[in-house]
Amino acid sequence: MSKTATPTTLVLLHFLGGSARTWEPVVARLTDAAIPTLPVDLPGFGAAREVEGYGVSDMADHVAQAVAQAAPERFVLVGHSMGAKVALALARRAADGDASLSGLCGVVTVAGSPPAPEPMAEERRQTMMGWFLGPDAQSRREAEEFVDANVVELSDRDRDLAVEDVLRLDPRAWRAWLDAGSREDWTARIGTLRLPALVVAGGEDEDLGPDAQARLMAVHFGEASRVTLRRAKHLLPLERAGELADLLAGFAAQATSDPVLDPGYRDLIESSRVSPKLRRILLERAVPDPAGAPPRSMSAEHLVRLRAVLARLVPHPFGTALDLAGRLDAMMAEAEGNGWRFEALPGDPDAYHAALDTLGDDAPGGAFEMLDAGAQDRVLAAMSKGELEVGAGAPLDAAAMKLWFEEVLSDAVRLYAAHPATMARLGYSGIANGGEGGALFAGFQKIGIGERESFEPTPLHATPILPTRTDGASS
Repeated sequence: MSKTATPTTLVLLHFLGGSARTWEPVVARLTDAAIPTLPVDLPGFGAAREVEGYGVSDMADHVAQAVAQAAPERFVLVGHSMGAKVALALARRAADGDASLSGLCGVVTVAGSPPAPEPMAEERRQTMMGWFLGPDAQSRREAEEFVDANVVELSDRDRDLAVEDVLRLDPRAWRAWLDAGSREDWTARIGTLRLPALVVAGGEDEDLGPDAQARLMAVHFGEASRVTLRRAKHLLPLERAGELADLLAGFAAQATSDPVLDPGYRDLIESSRVSPKLRRILLERAVPDPAGAPPRSMSAEHLVRLRAVLARLVPHPFGTALDLAGRLDAMMAEAEGNGWRFEALPGDPDAYHAALDTLGDDAPGGAFEMLDAGAQDRVLAAMSKGELEVGAGAPLDAAAMKLWFEEVLSDAVRLYAAHPATMARLGYSGIANGGEGGALFAGFQKIGIGERESFEPTPLHATPILPTRTDGASS
């Protein structure tokens, strides 16, 4: 399966008082890098000043419509401040199987308002709710005060842009966010999102700085990278346009490099023949694994070693976007294994730790990841036969390592075979037996050898693609 050459679109959502124009300095840099963007005016702001619907769900509906109209093949939601809360609401919809958002492949929050009620001093909240109701000159002073309080330093041009944006807002939208939207508690609804994520904070942001992002935002992602931009407060798209554009470009490049599903197979997943629950699971599995994500259950050394083992046991064409070792690490952290183990081995996490220690520096041939490919294959072949030479005092003996070999191979092949891109290569159609709503069993009419229903996918790979064992036999 070839990788897509279509760049990932960045859907840009602005802060309270801003608009799509807030992103202009960032968009200019991204355009130079040939990265498509879709800045969206949220209801009550910018060009959408006349649009009503100021709650988080209302704003999410508005953005979803804009995305549907633009129809990007793949996109990342980038939410600044208020826009971040809206972005997470949309990400939850996508995770729950909303087919119109199936192209979502990552989330970036920038000084984000979290799913929890936004931290803000109540006295300041009440003061701000009284703004933009008086004469024009007074409203301008209030807009300038708001912008100046949220930056360390801005050029005159960017300050003027921000102030003019604030003056374009509908005061009803301003008050609705301060009084209601920012207080909405989406913590339980959002839960944990298994999407690549980047959480960006301004080092001197008083309310939504690094600490708040760690406590209230990053916790909603299974794995999230966090970046703090120093000497900056809240209006990061204006204060740190160059650095933010570089971060977004890197994130978009990572999101673009995954094994994109064959369009026909994606259409099958999104069709009425696949139940919403299964659709959600499959699209979640298809999300590319974040590069360089820190381990959750294993040590960094163990994760490197496990990747080396799996590169020989289950080679695949999807590169780092399908990180089997990372997925196994997450499985250990979340206790989501297959529910059984060999009696002679400890529980899965402990067995993995012990086996990877056994393959470490004290192994007779040295650490597994330092061996050449031929030596690695010989180690694995000996392990599969219960003949592995282990070091003195190793946590597991040869017999136990044989059992662990069977366990890790089973775990990894199961994860590989369950990936929708693998299913597409095989032409697997077993997912298409449940109707909309999950209650209707649609079934198959043609069940003879060589017979195919009109909806069944054609295999994308004509030759066997299952991994090969080190002893030369098919797995």
